[in-house]
Amino acid sequence: MPENAGPPPPHPAQDVFGHLGYQLKRAHAALRAAMDQALRAHGLTVPQYSCLEVLAARPGLSNADLARATFVSRQSMNVVLRGLQDAGLLTRPATVETGRARPATLTGEGRRRLRAAQEAVYAIEARLVGALPEDSVPGLLADLDRMARALAD
Repeated sequence: MPENAGPPPPHPAQDVFGHLGYQLKRAHAALRAAMDQALRAHGLTVPQYSCLEVLAARPGLSNADLARATFVSRQSMNVVLRGLQDAGLLTRPATVETGRARPATLTGEGRRRLRAAQEAVYAIEARLVGALPEDSVPGLLADLDRMARALAD
């Protein structure tokens, strides 16, 4: 075996550009760039938008829960929450009776801004879905979930 040859890839690939991980990262980078551009028009960042989406689905989550759900650190989520609160898009109590978690909820303006931003983001997702064979999305979602769980174990 040549000295510079590494282990064989886990699936057929001529080089790094054919690896699953590389292609997943490429798709993620393209999605993130498209979302960054679309959300800029709504005065939101991707983490802020993600936070609004999660809070719309599950009002009252804590900072730690939101951080986990949006794939950012708790420290970063503090900054996101502070910015959204300063913009009047969510509220959090100044104090809580027990514990330290201050549950966040969307304001009316937060719900309005989220709906406007969703149109732009959902149009991007429609472009993603449109690039796939018809009826393949459920299988792809299941595959992606299995891959995430395999790495989390």
